[in-house]
Amino acid sequence: MVPVNYKGVQIEVLEADITEQQVDAIVNAANNELILGGGVAGAIARKGGPSIQEECNRHGPIRVGEAAITGAGNLPAKYVIHAASMRLGGKATAESIRSSVAHSLRLADEHHVRSIALPAVGMGIAGFPLREGARLMMETLKTHIDTGTGLQQVRFCLFGREAREAFEQALQEVFGVS
Repeated sequence: MVPVNYKGVQIEVLEADITEQQVDAIVNAANNELILGGGVAGAIARKGGPSIQEECNRHGPIRVGEAAITGAGNLPAKYVIHAASMRLGGKATAESIRSSVAHSLRLADEHHVRSIALPAVGMGIAGFPLREGARLMMETLKTHIDTGTGLQQVRFCLFGREAREAFEQALQEVFGVS
């Protein structure tokens, strides 16, 4: 799918490994304890090295629906923003996804992030339905852009064709792309 430009922000949906993205920040689908376990968080921990978990230990726990920012260790990005959409071992909700993604985008702006990559927050281990979650994330991004942002590039980096297609559909619906 061709990237979409909305109010000067390039938005793209990719089937890609988020840990390999050459962006200012990547978002981690986190739990509120900020313990890097499985899924996206596990990949970030393995490839980024122990410094990320060490920083998480200093920040956590945080409330579900909030986010925290750390360095990115050995990853190509400068920052990892940890979007806490669930309790450790729990499930994500529409509100926890909306809130943690909005908080992540605000943290990105506070740290002068221009390019960011996001996974399907709350839709893997946290069990939220993929299509509904994709739409929530796109709506949250649109609201953030509409209120003013320094972001120039937003990448949704997804695992598998089903996730990519769900996010492509949400991008078309929310941003009015044909």
